[in-house]
Amino acid sequence: MAAENIRHWKIGDVQVTRIVEIDAHQDPFTMVSPELAPDAGKNYPWLIPHFCTPEGVMKISFQAFAMKTPDRTIIVDTCIGSDRERAHPGFSHMQSDYLDDLAHAGYDPEKVDTVLCTHLHFDHVGWNTKLVDGQWVPTFPNARYLFGDKEFEFWKHEIAEGKEHASHFPDSVDPVVKAGLVDLIGPNHQVCEEVSLFPTPGHTAGHVSVMIKSKGQEAVITGDLMHHPIQLAEPGLPATFDEDTEQGVATRKAFVQRFADTDVTVIGSHFCDPTAGRIVSDEKSWRLKLD
Repeated sequence: MAAENIRHWKIGDVQVTRIVEIDAHQDPFTMVSPELAPDAGKNYPWLIPHFCTPEGVMKISFQAFAMKTPDRTIIVDTCIGSDRERAHPGFSHMQSDYLDDLAHAGYDPEKVDTVLCTHLHFDHVGWNTKLVDGQWVPTFPNARYLFGDKEFEFWKHEIAEGKEHASHFPDSVDPVVKAGLVDLIGPNHQVCEEVSLFPTPGHTAGHVSVMIKSKGQEAVITGDLMHHPIQLAEPGLPATFDEDTEQGVATRKAFVQRFADTDVTVIGSHFCDPTAGRIVSDEKSWRLKLD
């Protein structure tokens, strides 16, 4: 069980909980941007030890976030999932502790009323479903699954074109659509009084980030507008996995400028522990100041 990696934050009356599926996976920084050296982290001492090794190798986590507001129970993204065939061997046929960790953190899948996907890549939709008697069924049967309308249309086009990277839809997306649990929403959707979305396109066409506001406190869950805190220092670099590279750069720059030197807690969807902090000015750039 990965329960030791569970972390909670309080944003006013909202509890945010991190559920980690893969912790501190190491990769060269070229995975983030082709313009970064594999060991680029050693040039940014503030990244060590949480976000890269002393040798400068990137550390990244695959995780999701659960939330309790005064009247809602929300899951933001659902990781990779167990029992699935994926192109990358490291993500195939996983046996994940995700559901055990949710229960340990106090979240009952039967009582989740909202599942929100920032976008529809395989590592953000996996536990939308689970395998039961050879069939993929909704993991959160009493929830409405919120998918961006533009995002969903983008993936319909990808599927029609036979794109290999849409191969996760039959097990992780189609079953909840067929069950009638999906609501297609706009990029500025208000989920509840404390939780809303705002558009952060580039990584995918309909990508959104999540804003939390309660009792004068604010936090944002990034989604994949960035994968690593090094992108705070270098928001203008092209990102390896952005569908629209130019738009992704513009989105990251706007995000950093919007939240830098404010009291908004930034929770990075792939940031390793401690995952959250505030963006602060750092000479001619920015860095993450840990909470």
